[in-house]
Amino acid sequence: AGFIKSPLSQKRLTQDSVELYCEAIGSPIPEIQWWFEGSDPNETYAQLWDGARQDRVKINATYNLHSTSTIHIANLSSDDSGTYECRASNDPDRNHLSKSPKVKWIRSQANVFVIERPDIKTQVTSTAGVLVLSCNVTASNLAIKGHEWLHGDKTLHTDSESSAFTSYTIEGKMEEHSGVYECVYKTHPEIKGQVNVSVPPQVVAYKKSEHGNEGDTGVMTCKNPSFPPASTWVWYKNGQEPIINGSGRYIIKSSGNKTELRILKLNIEEDTGDYHCNATNSFGPGGAVVNLRVRSRLAALWPFLGIVAEVLVLVTIIFIYEKRRKPDEVLDDDDGGSAPL
Repeated sequence: AGFIKSPLSQKRLTQDSVELYCEAIGSPIPEIQWWFEGSDPNETYAQLWDGARQDRVKINATYNLHSTSTIHIANLSSDDSGTYECRASNDPDRNHLSKSPKVKWIRSQANVFVIERPDIKTQVTSTAGVLVLSCNVTASNLAIKGHEWLHGDKTLHTDSESSAFTSYTIEGKMEEHSGVYECVYKTHPEIKGQVNVSVPPQVVAYKKSEHGNEGDTGVMTCKNPSFPPASTWVWYKNGQEPIINGSGRYIIKSSGNKTELRILKLNIEEDTGDYHCNATNSFGPGGAVVNLRVRSRLAALWPFLGIVAEVLVLVTIIFIYEKRRKPDEVLDDDDGGSAPL
């Protein structure tokens, strides 16, 4: 047996995760095992298995044309620092309790250094229409080679300064720029801080006015594009109690960022009016209004009936005109056919 790929040594922060990869080849296909030796001088190698360390260790192995194995350790602590050893062997007696294997296990090692995660203090200030997001890392011995500010997948700012303090300025109100921002310190390993710009729900109606025909299903939608998502949604009509999902003809479907009210078999007298969609999160409430107009089923026929009426009036005018014109035409024909005296 021999190694095609060996695990690589890595540095990680506490609470991070680490993944080591090992690949071996041989005939027959070799078995791969993972072993660990901690930093304590008195500690000896111990075999790792899938589900070890309170289920933080996950091992995935495949044996096809050759052997591959990946070990993943989540939520790292300082106790996870040490030497990880990938062992491979295709000796038939490799796991025999009394016989010694003819071929020794081949070994490949990688060191994992788990560093205590530095504390990052974050802050959001808003003055005169300007937002300032800031991060300050404390008690870090890691060399800082720059900073990045991220919002989702978008990079907002990058620099090469070595300061423990970094900030990012946004023009506008908090309500316009709510969300999750990240300050990234270019260190090894990388340090990240999360800055939340949190506001009450900024609810908007998908359409401020909705139309529906009597007997059809009416659909009204509201959205909350702000952060954090809404924890509760409530619909109610002007001057009435909140609408309960599944009661009568009402169906409500809600998530953190969207709510939808469906009214089955619209009634022109009962359902016309203003509907309020209200959202609440840990920072307060917010809402919007949707006006629903229910039209009679005959409403769609009015344009057609109007055209028919215009055609009938036009035909009537032409008919009357023709009736009055015919006697004059007859007299003209008689005069034209008489002989001169």
